[in-house]
Formats: sequence, structure tokens, C-alpha cells
Amino acid sequence: MPAAYDDLLRNAANYIPLSPLSFLDRTADIYPDREAVVYNERRYSWSEMRERCRKFASALKKSGIGKNDTVSLLTFNTPEMFECHFAVPMAGAVLNTINTRLDAATVAYIIDHAETKLFIVDRELWPVLEAALKTCESLPEVIVIDDPSAATQPDLPQNGIQLYESVLASGSAEYRGEPLTDEWQALSLNYTSGTTGRPKGVVYHHRGSYLMSMGTVPSWGLTPHPRYLYTVPMFHCNGWGHAWTMTLMAGTIYCLRAFSPKAVFDMIEAHKITHFGGAPVVLNMLASAPDEDKKSFDNPVSVMTAGAPPPASVLEAMAEFNFDVMHVYGLTETYGHILQSAPQDDWAEKPITEQAELKARQGVRFAMTDNVDVIDAAGHSVPHDGETMGEIVIRGNTVMKGYLNDPNATHEAFKNGWFVSGDLGVIYPDGYIQLRDRAKDIIISGGENISSVEVETTLYKHPAVDLAAVVAMPDEKWGEVPCAFVELKGEATEVELIEFCLENMARFKRPKRILFGELPKTATGKIQKTALRARAKSL
Repeated sequence: MPAAYDDLLRNAANYIPLSPLSFLDRTADIYPDREAVVYNERRYSWSEMRERCRKFASALKKSGIGKNDTVSLLTFNTPEMFECHFAVPMAGAVLNTINTRLDAATVAYIIDHAETKLFIVDRELWPVLEAALKTCESLPEVIVIDDPSAATQPDLPQNGIQLYESVLASGSAEYRGEPLTDEWQALSLNYTSGTTGRPKGVVYHHRGSYLMSMGTVPSWGLTPHPRYLYTVPMFHCNGWGHAWTMTLMAGTIYCLRAFSPKAVFDMIEAHKITHFGGAPVVLNMLASAPDEDKKSFDNPVSVMTAGAPPPASVLEAMAEFNFDVMHVYGLTETYGHILQSAPQDDWAEKPITEQAELKARQGVRFAMTDNVDVIDAAGHSVPHDGETMGEIVIRGNTVMKGYLNDPNATHEAFKNGWFVSGDLGVIYPDGYIQLRDRAKDIIISGGENISSVEVETTLYKHPAVDLAAVVAMPDEKWGEVPCAFVELKGEATEVELIEFCLENMARFKRPKRILFGELPKTATGKIQKTALRARAKSL
């Protein structure tokens, strides 16, 4: 008779629901006096940070905030934003961090859609919330973060709001949080960019965020006590989950309210930063900074970048700064990164241009990701030839619960046991995946598929090109053709760049028009192709 393995029971001693909130207690217990968060002149140890989180969570609970209540934040990367990543779910509530560049109408939509019960806003952004509250149906309570280092200090109403520090002071440091009985419980709510139509509310659970942190540690090669510069907005996929990951590693988090190349270089030098993250446009801004602002560092700085692959010129500049760049891929729906361009031993021996091509691939799955594949229309894996395109699909514990109040979109996102990304890619013989395009960004010209990413990659090889984005432009003969929008860092003409593309790619793929000027970007540095498509249609 087989051994009775199924007779062994799960109990409170051998099964605890996973939650990233557990990292705070461990780190504060073991390293109470190590610096946790630094922001301008404010410095908090891990014991002080735990006390502040407990007190704010206690104050939330006393005010009636509880399980599945939505607490929305419109704030910058300040200590309060970091604290809320623990305090809000500690009270049992759901953390909803909102893009600071959204307009009042979209913020109002989110308040109503999420049924926000409490709204925490940075004073500088009060005018946005004030306008939103005039049109939304919900009327959440409001707490204001009054940061003296804010660029502006708008007037606040005399009644109806509370100040963050006053609310925190009213809480109890003895509060231990609401017991978590189900790791599937909602932890945070992150809205998609909202650049096309209404944004969708992506729901994360405690288990997924715990495992995201755990998977980031080996995949990024983190060692104890990293010194992390928070350049990634914490409203974006909860800052790629690094608020929890850096707590797990007992690191020191350096908050950056507003990005500038000079600020980044100065903070790396002053605080001996070991890690930071940012979109490729952030790296590009560092590479293009004035010479007087640039610095090179004796000790290597690990950099995580997500989005369009950085061009070789930018990677070369990063090497000169002693920045070790790892390219990753992910979506809001996957808690952030789930693929990485994990370096192989022989990559460092290759020329920088070849290294750039290898690092441009989104790569292989993170440690916590169960499986990622590229499939064709029939649902079969595409050949590993680096040429056959299919849709990237993902399976694992760091895939969202679903879209809030949108069962149709949730149903469409999950098919045959996979989350379907809407991204098109290829797989190389070594198993590394490379993103080729969003399905909606593929240009179909005369029946031929043209990857906008491929055209952009070619443009980036020209020394005068700083940023490039390619979209479809209507064409009477071919249906649609590539149209490029370019920011220059040198001198080049439209004819010159088109000729350059002709020399480096198939003729039918070349852009038929190139327009110059500053490209519209989101708060996370992504180029807003929606706006560019509208411009291309009007040409």
C-alpha cells in the first residue's frame, strides 16, 4: 500500500500565507539601526521605518479603512510613498498608486472605478486631485503629504483634509496589522497607462509580490545591503516591486523626487549607490547629459532597464560610467519584469556592438517565472530560429489576478492556461526571446509585416539619432508604410536617414517619412506612440 502522504495535514506551524509585508519585520528585527530610507535631510533606520508603517496602518484602521478598501496615492518617490507600500496592505487595504502625469479626468475615472475610500496626495499635485473631485462620483477622504522640498506649494482648503504626519502621529506603534489568511488577497491595484482609451485596473495579490521579490534577488544577483536609488516611479508596477525587494535585502533606499541626469550622477557619487533602474530613455538622458554633469565611478553600478532595447551607443556610454546594464521585459499585468537578458560568460569578450545586440534580446525567464513561450496562431511554439514571429505568452505566480470590474478583458487575457501579452517576438536557437513589436504596432505594408522595432533599431545605429519611434502611416498604394519620428543629437536630414536605412535593411521596410522634434513620453519614459500615430494619420 502506498505511503499515506495525503494524511499529513497543513496547519499553522507548516503553512503561512506568503506576503512581502513579512520582509519589514525580519529586516527591522535583525538590522534595526541600519539606514532604511534616505530623502534629502530625512533619514530613517529600519526600526524607525517599521514604527512609522505600523503607526500609519493603525491610523488607517482607526479611520475605518479595512479589507479590500482602496487607498489611492498621487505622490512622488518620497518616504511616504515607500511607507504606504507596507502600511496600506498592513491595514488589510489595497494600495493604488497613480501615475503623476495623468490628467484630472483620468484620475476621476480611477477614483470611481476603484471605489477609492481614501486618497493620499502630494501637495504639489493637489490641483489635479481638486479638479478630479469636482467630477467624480466618489468622495474619498483626503490626506496631503506636505513636502517642503516640493517645486510648488499650492494653497490647500481650510477644511476637509488631513496632513500625513498628523495622521501618522495619531496611530499606535503597537499595531501589528490585520492577519492575512489568504495569500490570494488583493495587495495592490495598478492601472495601465491609459494612453489608449480607459486604463484597466490590474490586481496583484500578496503571493505574487512576495515571489516577485524573491525571484529578483537571484536574477539580478542581489547581495545583502544594496544601496538603491529609486529612479523608477513607485507608481509603475509598484516601482518594479523594489520597495519590497530592497526591504527583503535590508538595503538602503534613496528617494529621488524628480529625475535629472545631474541629480542621478551626484547621488551615486555622494551615497555610493550600487543599484538603480530606469527605462532606456533614462539611460539615454544620462548618456546625453552635459559633460560637466557626467561622472565615472570606480565601483560598478548595477542598472536594470526595461522597455525598448538600449542602442549600442548608449550601452557604450553606460560602460564608460561603469554601469552594468541588464535589460528586462515585463508588463503591468506581470508585476513588472519576468524576462531578463541574462549575460553569458563569453559576452564580455565580444565587441560592444555585438554585446548590444545580445543584450537587446529580452532574454530568458526570471527565477520566479514558471514559463514563457512564443506561439503561433494555432497555439504551437514557434521554431527557435530567431525569425519566426509569434505572440509572447506567460505563465506563473506573478501574473495578475485579473482586471478589476472587467470580466470580459480578464477573460480575453487568459487563454489555454496562458496570459497572452499582445507582444510579438521570436526565439533564438539558444532559447533567448526577443520582442519584435506590439501586435498593434506591426505595420502591414502591401501584405508584408514590418516590425517597427526593427526599423527603430536600424535608425539607432546612425550616430546623429538620439531617440526614434516608428508607426504606421496611411498609404494609397500599400495600405500603410513606416513613418519615423526622431530626436537628433547631431546633424542629419530626412533624406540622409532614409538612405541610411536603405543601406541597412530591406527596401520595403525603410521609413517613407521622417519627422524631427521632441517625442512625447509617459512618466516612466516610454514613448507615446498613440500620439505619434495620430500625427502620422494626418500627414
